[in-house]
Amino acid sequence: MTTSPPTSGAAGDAAAEGRLAASDPSERLRALAELAARAPAPARRTGWVNLHYHTFYSYNPNRWTPSQIAWLACRRGLEVAGIVDFDVLDGVDEALEAGRILGLRTTAGMESRVFLPEFSTREINSPGEPGIAYHMGIGFTSSTVAPELRPFLARLRGISERRNRELVARVNAYLSPVELDYDRDVLPLTPAGNATERHICLAFARKARATFAGDATLTAFWSEKLRCDAADLDLPEGVALQNRLRAVTMKAGGVGYVRPDGDSFPPLGEMNRFVLAAGAIPLVTWLDGTSAGEAAVGELLDLHLAAGAAGVNIIPDRNYRAGVRDAKYANLVRIVEAALQRDLFLVAGTEMNSPGNKFVDDFDTEELRPLLPHFVRGARIVYGHTVLQRHAGLGYVGAWSRTAFRTAAERNDFYETAGTLVEPGRADRLLAAVPRGASPGQVLDAILAARGCCGEAPSR
Repeated sequence: MTTSPPTSGAAGDAAAEGRLAASDPSERLRALAELAARAPAPARRTGWVNLHYHTFYSYNPNRWTPSQIAWLACRRGLEVAGIVDFDVLDGVDEALEAGRILGLRTTAGMESRVFLPEFSTREINSPGEPGIAYHMGIGFTSSTVAPELRPFLARLRGISERRNRELVARVNAYLSPVELDYDRDVLPLTPAGNATERHICLAFARKARATFAGDATLTAFWSEKLRCDAADLDLPEGVALQNRLRAVTMKAGGVGYVRPDGDSFPPLGEMNRFVLAAGAIPLVTWLDGTSAGEAAVGELLDLHLAAGAAGVNIIPDRNYRAGVRDAKYANLVRIVEAALQRDLFLVAGTEMNSPGNKFVDDFDTEELRPLLPHFVRGARIVYGHTVLQRHAGLGYVGAWSRTAFRTAAERNDFYETAGTLVEPGRADRLLAAVPRGASPGQVLDAILAARGCCGEAPSR
């Protein structure tokens, strides 16, 4: 591959930023290194975190790569930024290397869906689908898993693709003459062939635009098929159109909806065994507390705890409106309190998996400000696990951790401290002196000593 020589000044920055979207991850990282060398990192906004960015490896409306997300997070001054993609780990290596280049604390996770037989009659957080829950593993340190774990990842991809192809066939029949060829029209929209419903919506929007010659014809088609005034849907492919199309044709009750059965998604225990074996941390995912399953918050959290969960993922922006203390906000406070009572750490962030999502939550609002310390603690814990697992094999869920800590509270305190002390880009140096078999206190002392050797005050 031929690499363009770097240019200088504003033009050089623009060219390098453009290369952050290149098809080759190594080219993206080279461009990131050029930008980092020319532009000093801005001051970090301590406490501003987002550990839930979806990249173009699953769905991002801007088709942002892990390098683009890391660069934008760095320029916005985030303390910790993390990617989470559906059913794939393709972006993990790039995201963590981008953090090293930029001096940005980065993490990586994977989102999927699981089946909870204990909640088979109650909706949890997958609307209209009792017993099905969105699920997350966080703190992965490599895009590659052990050979014995690869069949499970392949199974997740296979489940998703079978559902997608069946869904497209059903929606094709309803939207005819607007019909998709899944391989030709959908798969090219994602670099890893990991298509989601949002990719399918975009493909249908583009196919309709290509099928109908004029705006009036296009509007009439969508008005009929989506049973609304399509003039309000931001045609030809705006977010309002895609959301309406998804709701009418792909979700529960829609003409293309594929109802899951007991074999559609792996059981919670099986998913958690995969996450733990890959050296990552299972999380509960929380929507907004309005379903029957999430209303049973204690029962739900205890079930996840017994299956190996150590934290709770929350999307704050779904749970409140600035200046309004309504039922959803009360549910947000309730899940935070319930998690803390069980020593489950909290992970927060907006998804960036739909047009219009915030890049980072507004933690200055009256509603989020009291919760921010808990979200910051969780982000530092996940980052602390990531660097210790990646550079020293001392992760949150490994054999060392299981014997080193008596309680989850002790473990959380340790990884929060480590995540605060170990700066990105210097992890190799700071962790090189950690002796084999060290206790948690000895690990932190070794990090502090290494910081002191580098001219920093050794304090914690």
